[in-house]
Amino acid sequence: MSATRVLIVDDHVVVRDGLRLLLEQQPDLQVVGEAGTASEAIEQAASLLPQVILMDIGLGAEDGVPVIAALRSRVPSARVLVLSMFADGETVRQALLAGAAGYVVKGAGAGELVAAIRAVADGSTFLHSSIAGVVLDDGLRWLRDGATLTPREREVLSLLAAGRSAEIIGRGLGISTHTVRRHLANTAQKLGLHGSRALVHYAEQHGFARPMSFLSPVRGAGDGS
Repeated sequence: MSATRVLIVDDHVVVRDGLRLLLEQQPDLQVVGEAGTASEAIEQAASLLPQVILMDIGLGAEDGVPVIAALRSRVPSARVLVLSMFADGETVRQALLAGAAGYVVKGAGAGELVAAIRAVADGSTFLHSSIAGVVLDDGLRWLRDGATLTPREREVLSLLAAGRSAEIIGRGLGISTHTVRRHLANTAQKLGLHGSRALVHYAEQHGFARPMSFLSPVRGAGDGS
């Protein structure tokens, strides 16, 4: 069988060197390239077509979560395995929602990292042993808190995920843009999320996002709930 093709993405040269040295000792793994920035990662992935992209979630000042989504869009066949120093539930959740197939915490043993690469290459999802419990607890909190959303909050969230702006949602529901934004802020607070992107990801993963015929005629400029 041919070796699994791996692209290493990290903004620290010494880290990339260490990872390359480790992986090149594995007969079933082949390092086909390295990248230190988001743009380099996307360019290398599109050119080299790796099977696994091993990447840090933080690339200098760049947020790695949108990079995961961009990589998955550009090279859908590639599996992204995050290697990060961050082990909190929200960071892990956002990485998985962006399309990561696995998450390993820096400091993991060499054996576990190699096992993670093999697992995601085979189509499985891999979570580092130290964060599996955190992710489970976080997911249960999401399910619990999602059930506490009001019908109006659910409606506004669904429309946001369907691509509607706050202004259009307000006109369609007969409420002000300010009220729409307040509903979104309340929803984000309940779910422990930050920003529209995170809300849309949540809606897509939990069945809120759905096609909607938009909308009933505007009912006026009132500021109802």
